Amino acid sequence: MNKKTYPFTAIVGQEKMKKALILNLINPQIGGVLIRGEKGTAKSTAVRALVDLLPTKKVIKGCKFNCEVSGQNGFCKACKEQMTHKELETEDKKMKVVELPIGCTEDRTIGTLDIEQAIKTGEKKFETGILAQANGNVLYVDEVNLLNDHIVDVLLDVAAMGVNHVEREGVSYEHPSKFILIGTMNPEEGDLRPQLLDRFGLVVDVLGEHNVSDRVEVIKRRLLFEQNPEVLIEEYKEKQGLLSEKIEKAKELLDQVVIDDELLALTAEIVIELGVEGHRGDITIIKTAKTIAAFDGRQEVIREDLLDAAEMVLPHRMRTLPFEEGVLSKDALKKWIEEK
Repeated sequence: MNKKTYPFTAIVGQEKMKKALILNLINPQIGGVLIRGEKGTAKSTAVRALVDLLPTKKVIKGCKFNCEVSGQNGFCKACKEQMTHKELETEDKKMKVVELPIGCTEDRTIGTLDIEQAIKTGEKKFETGILAQANGNVLYVDEVNLLNDHIVDVLLDVAAMGVNHVEREGVSYEHPSKFILIGTMNPEEGDLRPQLLDRFGLVVDVLGEHNVSDRVEVIKRRLLFEQNPEVLIEEYKEKQGLLSEKIEKAKELLDQVVIDDELLALTAEIVIELGVEGHRGDITIIKTAKTIAAFDGRQEVIREDLLDAAEMVLPHRMRTLPFEEGVLSKDALKKWIEEK
């Protein structure tokens, strides 16, 4: 079995999908991304390829929930108790992509409580599940539209609260579980429940390449990877390193990025005209636009950032579509604004 990871930078085309994934690594507050497209369009390859680009975080040594020293995801009970008694040991741990398989049981997803142990000794013994592993990492669900309804409900609750709460026969346990949620799906195999669809900050639709030379390049790189992965990985090593550095610099710059009131007003106008309910769309556009600016090395959001962001934030939130093509694209949005 080949365990080598296909280099992210070796993926041909699919620029919007790659950008949406990178933006979430820079700013997890965007709220994750759903990638929709037919089979064989590199959706899963791109998500799994993130492994090489993920940063290293400083976590509390031995914590089974990967509690970060910064406390940005909160602390588990054990870490809180330790903090009051002694100085915590730390370790550097690389973020990872944790997969939630279709058909995963509730116990495997949320973890299990040993009720007998709790009754006999009063001690809560908790066996961690996937949501514990996902804390501070990327949680990936392939074929997310086929996920069991009950698991979807659990996922929605945890994604909203950032806490996994487990309760059995009057005994409860909870731990932090904040993650970057990434889902992939083939729309031909069924829709996604609206509640879960709305939970994704960004949505991108991908198609297979229609340019002959691009398709040839896809074939060449894939065959090379299957025959000799080390050669392809070495070929893209420098590009991978440069992209990782760019992501790290963007993370450092993000808090300094500003946006003027004129662009805020334009954002509000767009979402109102497109019939977007609530305020989550507006806020996500602004977060995404600021992240795009940081990725480009700028401290100020420009109009192009806003249009780029809207193209990924609004497709699954719109109630009206005033464009002739019937599709929300950056160019269509730009033309529509100029003609207003």
